[in-house]
Amino acid sequence: MHHVAVGNKLPQRGLSHTFSRFASRIAEWMGAPAAFLVALSLIVVWLLTGPLFGFSTEWQLIVNSGTTVATFLMVFLIQNTQNRDARAIHLKLDELLRASPKARNEFMEAEEEDLDEIEREKAIVDRDDPAPPRERAHGDRARDRHRGNGKS
Repeated sequence: MHHVAVGNKLPQRGLSHTFSRFASRIAEWMGAPAAFLVALSLIVVWLLTGPLFGFSTEWQLIVNSGTTVATFLMVFLIQNTQNRDARAIHLKLDELLRASPKARNEFMEAEEEDLDEIEREKAIVDRDDPAPPRERAHGDRARDRHRGNGKS
């Protein structure tokens, strides 16, 4: 078993750390309403300049090239952010499982399984405990009313 002393974190330096911080900041900024308004403004300006350039192929190429490059770069930034977030969530969930005496540790590495195995393990959990604790507290009424993805 691997033990990490609390408070002893790796030094935050190097290319990985720099890229992670950069990706987080850009992803956070790009998800803000202001970024959407800037992008929308750029498209409006581009559309308004169409008549000035006779809707030429060069005029079209400007927006096509710009959006292609931006999309290409954002894929890497967003993927980095999502990978880090997912790993952090799994770490936190694993710690909760370790701390809970009734938790099944065999599910701690479920993210490493393929989808069929995850579905099989979910069926085991659902079979063993078909009603989550909140529903048990309210009796069958809550279970009958609560179906699907939890958004109803």
